[in-house]
Amino acid sequence: MMLLQRVGPACHVLVLVLCLSAAEDFDWSANNHDSFYYGTFPNGFSWGAGGSAYQTEGAWDKDGKGLSIWDVFTHNKGKTFLNDTGDSSCDGYYKIKDDISLMKEMNLNHYRFSISWPRIMPTGIRSDHVNEKGVRYYDVLIDELLENKITPIVTLYHWDLPQVLQEKYGGWQNISMINYFNDFANLCFERYGDRVKHWITFNNPWSVAVEGYETGEHAPGLKLRGTGAYRAAHHIIKAHAKVWHTYDSQWRSKQKGMVGISLSGDWGEPVDITNQKDIEAAERYVQFYIGWFATPIFHGDYPQVMKDFIGRKSALQGLGTSRLPTFSSQEKSYIKGTSDFLGVGHFTTRYITQKSYPSNRGTTYFSDRDVAELVDPRWPDPGSEWLYSVPWGFRRLLNFMKTHYGNPMIYITENGVSEKMMCTELCDDWRIKYYKDYINEMLKAIRDGVNVKGYTAWSLLDKFEWDEGYSERFGLYYVDFKNQNKPRYPKASVQFYKRIIQSNGFPGQREVETWKRKATETCSTSNQLLAAEEQRNTAANILKLIHDPLTSHMEMVTEVVVPTVCTLCILISAVFLMFLLRKRN
Repeated sequence: MMLLQRVGPACHVLVLVLCLSAAEDFDWSANNHDSFYYGTFPNGFSWGAGGSAYQTEGAWDKDGKGLSIWDVFTHNKGKTFLNDTGDSSCDGYYKIKDDISLMKEMNLNHYRFSISWPRIMPTGIRSDHVNEKGVRYYDVLIDELLENKITPIVTLYHWDLPQVLQEKYGGWQNISMINYFNDFANLCFERYGDRVKHWITFNNPWSVAVEGYETGEHAPGLKLRGTGAYRAAHHIIKAHAKVWHTYDSQWRSKQKGMVGISLSGDWGEPVDITNQKDIEAAERYVQFYIGWFATPIFHGDYPQVMKDFIGRKSALQGLGTSRLPTFSSQEKSYIKGTSDFLGVGHFTTRYITQKSYPSNRGTTYFSDRDVAELVDPRWPDPGSEWLYSVPWGFRRLLNFMKTHYGNPMIYITENGVSEKMMCTELCDDWRIKYYKDYINEMLKAIRDGVNVKGYTAWSLLDKFEWDEGYSERFGLYYVDFKNQNKPRYPKASVQFYKRIIQSNGFPGQREVETWKRKATETCSTSNQLLAAEEQRNTAANILKLIHDPLTSHMEMVTEVVVPTVCTLCILISAVFLMFLLRKRN
């Protein structure tokens, strides 16, 4: 098998490592790459889709909303692809009923969204001001979901920290964030807890810490290498615990809800499952990713391997204490057990081997791990450069979490695949295959005894993708961002996912093959509608350019040439598909 070293913005790491004793309960040598399993999920399994406030709402400065760190970050040139921002994004703020009708059409059981902290607390501080217009927006969203029999799953923090808290205190580098976040969460419980029964404190705190405070790829864009990520994570873990205790002591008996956290992580598979060094490196990779947060929450302290490696490397630097902060005995007791369920976000897998990283080359979170990340060039990668389709890694990760954290109740909070092309093809057969295979691996994990209760496809809509702007599309629905009305068009994956939901799984090979064929037939119609809309927009742009002789050549390219090429792509795809269907008939 050929392997390629992964190359990427911050993790383009060949990172090193020593040893650690692998967990006894997890079988690293097992080969779970077995065939497709036809069967159904347990009764009551919840199917959903998701999005987040900054990525979908738009209305960045409307109705009293305060600035977030992402508003400021994206308004600084050079931070995102083509300097894209989430200022308007999908305009979800104005399209509640439209988007819920899409969810209802798919028969979703739940919808996962986040509450924008600065939309309801403009400065992030409750005593300063509560923005009632912002509060009302989420009231309407929650009520509309429930009216349509869709359960809201609400994330309190999906990365949009109020800018005032960043400027005044340094954001998650400062311990004061714990109390401010608790005040925000308490307001949400107070206003929405009578209807919301599933709360997620933080979405993917790994990205908040590493990409926000170590590499600077994400807001607030700080590069505090070797310390910033650990300090931010330490405060986030304590903030999560405080919010859980607040709900437990003040709201649980009245509202009967649950509070969890959503942790995202790639699976790390040993390059050689018979090599102990590779097994140790793979476990270290997973522990530095998900274990960093899960182990304190479920067991009260950081993974021992993190304490050992970061402590040793800190000593080699001549530091008197470890760069990894410590919890007091009281804090360990306070943090342990603060999750009623565990949210899991997962997209891809890496092969892992040991790679020693000399301390004199500089110390970062990545070099602290002492691992090298590799990929198999045969793995499909239709979109994001980091996202390879490796379905079997999903089952492996879920089983790892079962054995390490006492088989907690799990909700899959993010899983999906992007595409990255100028001419988006609504007949997204690669996404159909991704969902089919990954959902099937989740079904196998449930058969293994993993306690998975629900699945959230990521995402409902194409949306703003952080530093990648609008260059990557994860949505089940295509959003035409060039059109002022931001129309939504169903991709073929909408119909396929809908069939999975209706059948609560995979009843048989013939049925699943029929689903794919019918989904592809349906998307050809959507392609034609999108092509017609593109033609209208192109004609309007040409007229505009004719009447504006000062328009630059670049504007001609972006406003006319690219849409025209996209229209041709879509039309050719539709014609080719119709030809294939006729030939088959």
